[in-house]
Formats: sequence, structure tokens, C-alpha cells
Amino acid sequence: MDQELLIMNNMKKLGFSEYESKAYLKLLEEFPLNGYALSKNSGIPRSRIYEVLKSLINKQLVFEQEEEKNKLYYPVDPDIVIKKLKTHYDEMLDGISQFTSRVYKEKKQDDRLVIIKGRQNIIEFLIMLIKGAENRIAVSIWEEEIRDLVGELKTAMERGVVLRGIYFGEANPFESLVPHRRIKRYMAEKKERYISIIIDGSHTISGIVSRGEESKVTWTRDEGFIEISEDYIAHDLLVNLYSASLDEKTYREFEEFVDNVHDRYFSYTSEELGMYKTLK
Repeated sequence: MDQELLIMNNMKKLGFSEYESKAYLKLLEEFPLNGYALSKNSGIPRSRIYEVLKSLINKQLVFEQEEEKNKLYYPVDPDIVIKKLKTHYDEMLDGISQFTSRVYKEKKQDDRLVIIKGRQNIIEFLIMLIKGAENRIAVSIWEEEIRDLVGELKTAMERGVVLRGIYFGEANPFESLVPHRRIKRYMAEKKERYISIIIDGSHTISGIVSRGEESKVTWTRDEGFIEISEDYIAHDLLVNLYSASLDEKTYREFEEFVDNVHDRYFSYTSEELGMYKTLK
């Protein structure tokens, strides 16, 4: 697709007809022109050219001037047109945003659980949410996924969004993320990569992202699920920050204790659970 055709398609998306787009672009190339010359240069039928010009005049893209009983047409400076369009669409979008936000927030708590399938779809959805982040993003994320989100996360941080969480990998791109301890062992043991991301305390996305098109996450705005996700990330932060603060001997003892707890967790008998509660 050549550049002029691309521009015409974009102008049509902004509400201009094909003939309006052609007429304005041709006038930018050569002006002033009368209706006959513009029709000939643009390929717009003579039977339609004055209707098209009238529409462009009403939209303030073209102005008309009489010279020696001949009507000539000039294009409005493109910089002025672009500024006018931006202002027009900004005002429309602001109005839509204010109304839809008010209506949406007046609804009851949204407790839907929406399943998003396919790793690329998941990444694209996350990018969209990150673009709209205003205050805080919390993550539990692996190296493979952060590569796809790092640009948008950096942009969010540049506008003042706080990033916190746990990073599973060796090349940590953000100082505000805490690397998971014993990462090589952890990554070798895990068969799947998981992700958990919370945006502004109002969206949470969590699930498996290591299965390509079979990847699947849940997106929800339910307060209970968001709180569970926050607790999960906060607990991981607590354990990893605490372990990183220990001296070498205490750290080894701590990791041995953690391993024992982990192993016993998956093999507790009801009697042992009762003993544990008594000891506690």
C-alpha cells in the first residue's frame, strides 16, 4: 500500500469520504484550482466535485475565493487542520470517557472471571492495561514475559507509576523488582511459567503463560481475587527480602527449614496437622 493510499484510508477512518480525501490531498499538491481543474486532477466526477467542495468548506478544510468571476479553491494549512482534528476528537473522547466512567463505576462490584487464551493475546491485553495504569503495578513475573512488557512498564514508570513485585530470572531489568531466591534451582524445578499482575488495585490477571496458544489466564476486577493476588505477591516479597538479609550460616539454616516445611506440607497426616497446631 503506497503512502497516499494509506493516508486516504486513515482520513476515511476519521470520517472523511473517499472523494473528500482525494480533493483535499490534490489541493495540497497544487492550488488554487477551480472546480473543473480539481475534478480533472483528482479523478472526481464533475457531477460530484462541487458537492465535495461544499462539504470540505463546511468542515473547514478548504476555503473558496472569487477571482475575476471564477471561483478558486485553496486548502487550509494542514497543521491547522491537524490541530483542529485533535482538539475535536480530544473533546469527544473526554466526553465519552467522563460519561462511560461514571456509568461503569455506578455498577455493582464486577465479580466476573474472564478467561483469556493464547500467550500473545494475554501479552497484548496486559499491554493495554499497563497503558492505562495510573498509580501502581504489582507483578510476579518470569523473564520470558517481562521481555515483552518491559517497554510499556518503563513508559508507565516514567509517568509516575510505581512498580513492585517478584522477578523470576537472572537479568532483572528493574531495581524495584525483587529477584526470587535460588532462581536456577527454582526455574529448573518448575514445569510451567506463571504470571500474576495487579493494575491499580482494580485489575488482576493470573495464570499459566508457558503453553503458547494453550496458555490461559483469568482476568477479574473482583475485590476478593485482587486481595488474594496482593497477598501472594506480598508473601513472596517478604520471604525473599528476609532471606536476602541473612548472613550465610543463617541463610542456609533458613533454606533448610523452608525445604522441610515445603516437603512436610505435601505429606502431612491429619495427626501431624493436629500436633502442629498444638505446638503453634
